[in-house]
Amino acid sequence: MPSAAPSQNEESLVSRVLAQGYGRLRFPEPLESEFRTDYRRNALRWIRMCVYVAVGTSIGFAIIDHWVIHAHNVIPDVVRFGLQFPVLAVALLATYQPFYTRWYERTVQVGAALFGIGTILLASYAQPDHTALVGARILLVAFFVFFMLGMRLVQALRTNVVILAALMAAGFAGLMRPEVATYLSFALVCAIIIGTAGAYALEHANRTSFLERRLLVEIAELDGLTRLLNRQTFESRVRDTWRRAVSEQRAVTVFMIDVDHFKLYNDHYGHQAGDECLRHVASAVRSAVGTRAGDFVARYGGEEIIAVVFDRTHGEADEIARRIVAEVAALGIPHESCDCTRVSVSVGAATQIPSIASSYDAIVRLADGALYTAKRQGRDRSIAVEARTAAVA
Repeated sequence: MPSAAPSQNEESLVSRVLAQGYGRLRFPEPLESEFRTDYRRNALRWIRMCVYVAVGTSIGFAIIDHWVIHAHNVIPDVVRFGLQFPVLAVALLATYQPFYTRWYERTVQVGAALFGIGTILLASYAQPDHTALVGARILLVAFFVFFMLGMRLVQALRTNVVILAALMAAGFAGLMRPEVATYLSFALVCAIIIGTAGAYALEHANRTSFLERRLLVEIAELDGLTRLLNRQTFESRVRDTWRRAVSEQRAVTVFMIDVDHFKLYNDHYGHQAGDECLRHVASAVRSAVGTRAGDFVARYGGEEIIAVVFDRTHGEADEIARRIVAEVAALGIPHESCDCTRVSVSVGAATQIPSIASSYDAIVRLADGALYTAKRQGRDRSIAVEARTAAVA
């Protein structure tokens, strides 16, 4: 039996995070960035509706202030129409493309803090008998920040702490009676504690749902043995990559990787050892190719692996091909059934900037031809070609 050390756990990142937990509400990259992108996309319609609700309630309170409590001080109207309504207008604008992805998070954090400070000013300049009544709205703002604006917990908590600091500063500055400021501050602290607990539970549930959906996708897309992409998923992704390369006139490189003398290895050590060998090799290939956006690796069939990288020069592709050969060799998996002594791979790589008339199938054939050239030249090596020019590793 081979004596190679066990490979790193091939369990996916999603599975590991689900098993280990995420009490601090943060995933390792690239999962964290993927979660945030997914969450923003799915929350867009809800967020926009909530901003409209904020506009409606603000208009309602403006009417109530003049009709029920007979507010006559001009300062509250200046705050309302000079600060709060413009903030809501900007927040609403930020929920529309092309502003949403780039600007919404920043806008809503600053805007929510300014809106809360505006509510404190409304209370500070209200008639003395109505200060606490108007100030109680700050609790609505706190819960709105936690649950209605699509903020993650840390963002909502930071925003509410800023509002709390502004409320306490208003009390120290004498803008409202000390007892009212103390009462409202304590009520806001309680609201922040309750809101933090609820927002934590909600975000944790959202993150769990995201991971579970990702895990289902992985089950459908990954090869069960090697944890690489399966053939069907690979074919779908590579077609999309090819169309993008044609559109942007960027290079695509295809790597064909074959385990040398694998049938002999299987016959000598048995199929279980052969499966374990493939897992080791798949892990080494994945590591050598890297994880840049647009790059992916798949099990092409049997002991053959295919990889695609996007926007690399011929020299970079040649270096990756060499690295694949070297990292598999570094595994040191014994192979006593042939004169090679250890498990090795042969690699064929083909790089092309595709034209509209070019075909993805053609570059696969080119890479496959380079692979068989590597095998004919003695295996355990790579051949990288660009168009019709070959570079031997």
